[in-house]
This record gives sequence, structure tokens and C-alpha cells, in this order.
Amino acid sequence: MRPRPATTDKKRETTIRKPHLRGRGPHFPVLDTIVQYDFEPGYVAFTMPSLKRLRVQVGSMTVADTTRALVLYESDHLPVYYFPIEDVREEFLLPSKTTTEDPYKGVATHYSLNTGITLVEDGAWRYLDPVKGCPPISGYMSFVWSKMGHWFEEDEEIFVHARDPFRRVDCLPSSRRVQVILDGEQVADSRRGVFLFETGHPVRHYLPISDTRLDMFAPSRYISRCPYKGISNYYHVTTAKKRHENLVWYYPDPVHEAERIKGLVCFHHELVDKILVDGVEIPKEATAASDGYF
Repeated sequence: MRPRPATTDKKRETTIRKPHLRGRGPHFPVLDTIVQYDFEPGYVAFTMPSLKRLRVQVGSMTVADTTRALVLYESDHLPVYYFPIEDVREEFLLPSKTTTEDPYKGVATHYSLNTGITLVEDGAWRYLDPVKGCPPISGYMSFVWSKMGHWFEEDEEIFVHARDPFRRVDCLPSSRRVQVILDGEQVADSRRGVFLFETGHPVRHYLPISDTRLDMFAPSRYISRCPYKGISNYYHVTTAKKRHENLVWYYPDPVHEAERIKGLVCFHHELVDKILVDGVEIPKEATAASDGYF
């Protein structure tokens, strides 16, 4: 049997892809517009506009304020906000001698920021002449997240990095029985949990603290931040065998998407003996916490 002509295959493809369904999901940009780099197939970088008002502060001074930002998505990277130069307080920018080179974007020129009150060394960067294949970001600037004082989406403070619209967080109440075993002891037993499902992460089981061995808990000074849940506090847990540092966390005032886990506690599944749901042990997944990075 002779193979079908190439033109027949092309015609069939266009009839299968119904125009009114394009862009309906999965909710990534139209795949035809995403450029892959010739020298490393499979590596992608693309931007999407953000319709949110975004602000960056150094101390009490706003150094960037825009409703026209781009979010840069790149293989092996967290999403990054880029601000139009026109929406950056250029009077605060000081040229730096620092440059860095990236094969996928080009040479980055760095800037310090001086508000007259606070000096931040190498706190911002831009690509004046991006390499071929890089999204058009030459008219934009970004900031080193950790060196800035505050970041806001509209009037809500955000943490760590730009929120990814392709990531979803679902907090679902569950009456399934959750048991946590640590050093051979049961340290939690609850049917009043909230299961948190986050794209690309293991399921987390948030439980009322009254359903745990609170007598084993001691407050920790450690805190962590999450762009999708907020600021978390921690407890150490001491069993008859040892003290487990920062094993349990909770969000006293989570962002609105995670309101249902407010005040509930969660155990590092990676660091306890096991977690059972309705008597079935849940397989552990490797995460940064598996290696002690919280």
C-alpha cells in the first residue's frame, strides 16, 4: 500500500483541529507560537502579558508600578516578571559594572537602585540586545526578588517569585482518616483534615492541631514563604527517640486561595515514618525537603 500524500495529512490535521476549540486547554499559550532553540531542542522560553497591577518596593519607595508587565516562562526556571522601562523609576537606577551572560537570552546589564534612603547593589537587570530566539524583552527590566522589600499583585503582597497561572492549588475538606507515624508512634489521627492539591507537588494533609500530639510540639523561630499560600510558621517535634527540627508547619494567615488551611498543621511526609489515609500508606515523593531543604 502506498503512503498517503503529505498534502492529505495536512488537510486532515486542519479538519481535526476545530478553530472554536483552540486555546481551550491545556491552558498554555498557542503552542505554534512557542519558539524552541535550534541549539537545544526542547528548551523553550516565552512570555505572556500580565493584566494585574504589579508593584515593587525598596523600603517604602515604589521603584516600579505597571499594568503592562510580561511574565517570562523558561525551561528549568521559575516564572519572572519583566516591567516596561517606562514604568520603572529610572531616577533610582545606577549603572553597574556587573554583566552576566545567558545562552538563551544574551548579555544582561545590571543596575543598582538608590532611592536616596536605601541602596541596593545589583538589584535589577535587563537584556538590551537579546539573542535570536529570545522573546522580545529588550524594552523591559526585572528585579532580584530577594533584594526588594515588597512585591504586590494589586494590593496583595506576594512572596518568593511570580505566581504561575498554570499552577493550581485546591484545598478540599476530607473526612478520610489520616494517621501520621513518627519514630514508631502515632503523632496525628484525624478525620477533619483539608487535603491540599498543588500542581507538581505531593498532596499535603492539613489537620486540626487538636488531632495531633501537641505535647510533643515546640514552637520554632523558622519561617518560610510560598507565593501560593503565604507565610508559614513551624514546630519542632520531639519523640522518645529524637527531636525533629521544623517537622510541622502551618499558615496563620494564608492568602485567600488557601484560606481553608488557616491554622491547620501539616507534617513533612518526606521526614516521618509514614502517612496513612483510610489505612493505606501513601507513597512518599522526593522533594527538596527529602534532602533537608525547606
